[in-house]
Amino acid sequence: MAIITQTAHYRDGETLLEAVVAFDDAIVGYRPAVLIHPTWAGRDNFVIEKAKKIAELGYVGIAVDIYGKGVLGSSAEENALLMQPFVNDRLLLRRRLMAAYRNAKLMPWVDSHTMAAIGFCFGGLCVLDLARSGIDLKGVVSFHGMLHAPEELKTQAIKAKILVLQGNNDPLAPLADMLAFMQEMSVSGADWQLHTYGNTGHAFTNPALNDYSTGFYYQAEADKRAWQTMQNFLAEIFEQPSNAK
Repeated sequence: MAIITQTAHYRDGETLLEAVVAFDDAIVGYRPAVLIHPTWAGRDNFVIEKAKKIAELGYVGIAVDIYGKGVLGSSAEENALLMQPFVNDRLLLRRRLMAAYRNAKLMPWVDSHTMAAIGFCFGGLCVLDLARSGIDLKGVVSFHGMLHAPEELKTQAIKAKILVLQGNNDPLAPLADMLAFMQEMSVSGADWQLHTYGNTGHAFTNPALNDYSTGFYYQAEADKRAWQTMQNFLAEIFEQPSNAK
């Protein structure tokens, strides 16, 4: 097994974007693909490493770009400035997400009928908005994501199965947001799950974070459990891949 990474360029209007694609070159033929959506920092090494881990599971891992080629935040202040326009304008965000989705469907290794999306923090919001758009995904997984629905966009009939993995002490997804999300999903008729991890804050999958004062800190057990739960979920939704373009 050798995990190969390549860049893939695509556009949303005038914005040039750059995804990083990871796959196992020992596997022949089309295979399921997982779009991986980044934190508020952008498509950095954290999400590229997740793409490689997805490739090790036998899927194509695609670390998508939200901000534009080479655009990354280097501080909380920069990250917030980059993310906020997309949080404020969820139609803009949806358009950017759809550009990545359409690009992924055209990739030579990808079974375009057997795709999923995962996301971390801001990326969790991204994958939930993809599901809310009603597009044809097998499933989405949100890791410590923001849960609030867009006010300006109506939730469509949700086709994707939904798995949300949340810390119970996450300051960006308080109990009120979790309850509202559960109500939204139930009304929509979606197939959804929400797992909460005790004594766990925001960004629990990122070993580089340990700011307990803000609630942004790594939690090794929650990270391990969440990744295993995601693997089980992907195995379930990809149980009968179409193996065709």
